[in-house]
Amino acid sequence: MDRMTTSVFALSRLHHVQLAITPGGEGEFRAFWGEILGMDELEKPPVLAARGGCWFRGGGLEVHLGVEQDFVAARKAHPGILVEGLRELAEAFATAGVEVIWDAEFPGHDRFYAADPFGNRLEFLEPRG
Repeated sequence: MDRMTTSVFALSRLHHVQLAITPGGEGEFRAFWGEILGMDELEKPPVLAARGGCWFRGGGLEVHLGVEQDFVAARKAHPGILVEGLRELAEAFATAGVEVIWDAEFPGHDRFYAADPFGNRLEFLEPRG
């Protein structure tokens, strides 16, 4: 089912995921989300651009990276991102020096975990068969 519907409201889909980044960390995140993952950087509205950070879109996913002064990496909370070509993504990460940790415990999917440049946990999954 694509929509959760009640008589009062209807949820349709996720608009974006926001992850925290360190002040001044935009360059490293541009390399990670833009160059390695191939997502397009979006222009932030001027009032939001003044806060720092950057936004990316690609493959039906939008990621907002927001500056947090007292940054602490999310080591448990994470987005789960569906991928076509999971092994190829793992190879691209390896080439870029990003550690990949495979985990076979999610039923019906191959998956691995990786971290962004400042340690935020990310999960990448691909359905089997």
